[in-house]
Amino acid sequence: MALDLATSSVIDAYTPREAPACWVEVGPLVKAVVTATVERVPYTVVDLLHVVARLALWAEGRGVAREPAAWLKNETIDAFVLTGCAGLKPGTLRTYRTWLRRVREVLVWDDGGQEGLKLSAPPAPASPYEDEEIAALRSWARQLRPRARSDALALMALADGMGLAPGEIARLRGTDIRRTRSGACVLDAAVLGRLLVAHAGWEEILAELTGQAGDDFLFRPGHRDPPPDNLIASWTHQHQPETPLPKLNARRLRASWIVSLMRRRIDPGVIAAAAGLASTASLARYQHFVPPLSDRETARLLRGQQ
Repeated sequence: MALDLATSSVIDAYTPREAPACWVEVGPLVKAVVTATVERVPYTVVDLLHVVARLALWAEGRGVAREPAAWLKNETIDAFVLTGCAGLKPGTLRTYRTWLRRVREVLVWDDGGQEGLKLSAPPAPASPYEDEEIAALRSWARQLRPRARSDALALMALADGMGLAPGEIARLRGTDIRRTRSGACVLDAAVLGRLLVAHAGWEEILAELTGQAGDDFLFRPGHRDPPPDNLIASWTHQHQPETPLPKLNARRLRASWIVSLMRRRIDPGVIAAAAGLASTASLARYQHFVPPLSDRETARLLRGQQ
């Protein structure tokens, strides 16, 4: 479904506050539900994102199947309202229930008497940038005015250099990254729940940015905490390179990081853990961006040669 740019930007950038690691996999489904329904229900995109995300994460924590068809069953919605919304007023609970049932209604269709949902599979992942596109975007970023330059490079370094999701980028501070004696820029597990080490090509830039930011945010220092959902989308909308350079997009930068690791044949378990994915199965969506090994390289690996 084609949405206006403002609505699409809000959906693309949305991440719940204090999002758990499973959001990396649950989030695309939540966004797909909202994309499919926002123009067919009388609710704002922000309200829909909030309530559908809350339902999905509650369902995830209780072992409900990771798909909208399971979340949006009437019995699941009722259980969520009764047990997953502690502290909310009765009027708010009724509102949540109404919203979710309306979302369900616009997704349900009749197929030979069987009820089903149009939407159950996650959307395709963002396509990665090519190496030459990343290089061109870095060159473009360096030519911006000082504040915009820092923001552009921070966005690229954190997404393409460390694989962070948009919501994680918005919350990261300069003091969250430490530099080792070897020069590596490290994000310890205490920060996001997983260990991350920046790609060597981004180390010098990250060192410069962390020094500038101190205990302030790396991307758009001085923004409010918690950050607005459209923090990154609004910035990239206002700061776009001219054709023929591609538009700057945080999801594409993160996809570039994932695919670059896969192309280097790094252990899938290492990639999934660093990306905050629940399992290596989630990497299958990116496999078509990874070229097959040559016969010579395949033979070398099978033989066990270094």
